[in-house]
Amino acid sequence: MTLFEHDRKGRMQREAPLAARMRPSNFDEFVGQEHIVGPGRVLRKSIEADQVPSIILWGPPGSGKTTLAYLIAGATRSHVSAVSAVTAGVADLRKIVVEAKEQRGMHGQRTILFVDEIHRFNKAQQDVILPHVEEGTVTFIGATTENPSFEVIAPLLSRCRVFTLKLLTSDEIQTIVERALHNSERGLAGFNPVLDPESLEHLVAQANGDARVALNALELAVVSVDPDASGVRRISLATIEDAMQQRALLYDKAGDQHYDTISAFIKSLRGSDPDAAIYWLCRMIEAGEDPLFIARRLVILAAEDVGMADPQALPVAVAAQQAVHFVGMPEGAIPLAQATVYLATAPKSNSAYAALGKAMDDVRRTRNDPVPLHLRNPVTGMMKEMDYGKDYKYSHTYPGHFAPMQNLPNSLKGRRYYEPSNQGYEQTVARRLKEWWDEWRKREGR
Repeated sequence: MTLFEHDRKGRMQREAPLAARMRPSNFDEFVGQEHIVGPGRVLRKSIEADQVPSIILWGPPGSGKTTLAYLIAGATRSHVSAVSAVTAGVADLRKIVVEAKEQRGMHGQRTILFVDEIHRFNKAQQDVILPHVEEGTVTFIGATTENPSFEVIAPLLSRCRVFTLKLLTSDEIQTIVERALHNSERGLAGFNPVLDPESLEHLVAQANGDARVALNALELAVVSVDPDASGVRRISLATIEDAMQQRALLYDKAGDQHYDTISAFIKSLRGSDPDAAIYWLCRMIEAGEDPLFIARRLVILAAEDVGMADPQALPVAVAAQQAVHFVGMPEGAIPLAQATVYLATAPKSNSAYAALGKAMDDVRRTRNDPVPLHLRNPVTGMMKEMDYGKDYKYSHTYPGHFAPMQNLPNSLKGRRYYEPSNQGYEQTVARRLKEWWDEWRKREGR
């Protein structure tokens, strides 16, 4: 490397964002993910032995996926080719494969292909990688924030070990921040920054487990503050709040966070926990979730999980959907909150939903017998002659407006689908059904 190139590289490193400058250079500096790279763990041992298999690193932003890939690259004797799926294409991948074959043939050296944001590669691009991973031409390392089982083609996924990285804890984020504050070579120590405990606590909390967010906000806060007479830059809570602006919620409208959060919302409602339900509702609203999607799920839950225990639940949910559609956001959050509290605190019964499932199973599993004659309308003389409507009992002409008949096909005679629970209004339904049948049996002398 020439002197000019050395100076240029050094300048680029100094001008890189703090998060890039503070990237760990060895495992002693790496914070978090002890469950996969702690001493004695399989991945850590394979890295130290330079026997890294093809792997996929899956985890939330700022959890250390790219850093871990760089540590692997630094620890291996293999040639490393790194690309980002955001900018690379098929031509880039084929060029790397050609170079990998040359490295293997001329120098006996293996090649590691690191693809950041692998979920952004389409199926055709992933297909290009597959045969060369299978043949061992390259060792593949992919990094992704999305669920690999959805975003990585099955043949490639089956040839990789998936390691799941966890969201960094507050203590781990604080360790990373404090290292940056006290590091004079790559960090911010040269600025003489001082963070009071309240500012540090807010920075850590608002980073939401993302080290990159924490470091970028810290750097912005430090460089924006003028030093005092003693050369110290005192970072106040107001400065940190200004640098953070708004908490970047970990959420995606089509990926795991979307499905995990709505699942937490629905299960909190079903579990009659209004506090948790409201919290998850706010998480979705704050992250920009489609409010009509939330409303649709409320309507489904009202019928599926509250059901006949409170028949007003469905009108309340539908009214919330109509209100959101009518007034829009942010005011639409208010009827969503009201419906959420109503459904969470309503008695629960899935008897109607269970009846639907049992009846649907019989419809699909048993033969489609004809409708019993007494239930058919004799709209023509010929139909009347064929006994359409014969022996039909018009309920309103009987005491209690109740007249039992066999209304199911003969093959399903006596089948019970709806079993009322003892919850809420459904107790009234159960009592009414029992009273009807008791009165009829009494009249019939049974």
